[in-house]
Amino acid sequence: MALYPDPQPTLQAQNPFQILVAVMLSAQTTDVAVNAVTPELFAAYPTPAAMAAASVTDISKKISRLGLYRTKAAHLKALSAILVEKYDGQVPANAADLVKLPGVGKKTATVVLSDAFGIPGVAVDTHVSRIVKGLGLVSPKATPVQIQSRLETLMPKSTWIKLHRSLIRFGREHLRARDPQPPSDRNGRFWLPITRH
Repeated sequence: MALYPDPQPTLQAQNPFQILVAVMLSAQTTDVAVNAVTPELFAAYPTPAAMAAASVTDISKKISRLGLYRTKAAHLKALSAILVEKYDGQVPANAADLVKLPGVGKKTATVVLSDAFGIPGVAVDTHVSRIVKGLGLVSPKATPVQIQSRLETLMPKSTWIKLHRSLIRFGREHLRARDPQPPSDRNGRFWLPITRH
């Protein structure tokens, strides 16, 4: 983590609702692409009530440059309606309620909790998974839940948010695309294919 002493979120969002929306939109696309569409989206639908009142078609038009935009638009409308009806328009600050929302999984919930509420957790995306498997800290077949559990066992809770942000940033900046299995040396130890700048 010394490489990134103060890693910050890369999604541009100002409140828990915007953070939730931006993190959901980031699935299967880049944060740069998400940041390109969210200003217009948030201007049109600044609250869960406004998003819930919009049509899926109108939401889709605002995010059409992103992958899976139709599905994401439907999830945004549905989760916004739930936020209004069940949570008085507020984003719940616990994983159990977050993962019940349409389109919200464990990783999204963990990022929302850390970025919106400062609640420690290690979010496991593709980059984190590749790095942790590459370092041999978990089995090559470990699931994101197993990886999260392992990292949270190894590291003090006070470092979890910084850890996941640092690993994600390192992965984005230094790891190149690779085959599904990490490469290994003659002894079966895994290594990370790092690009040279």
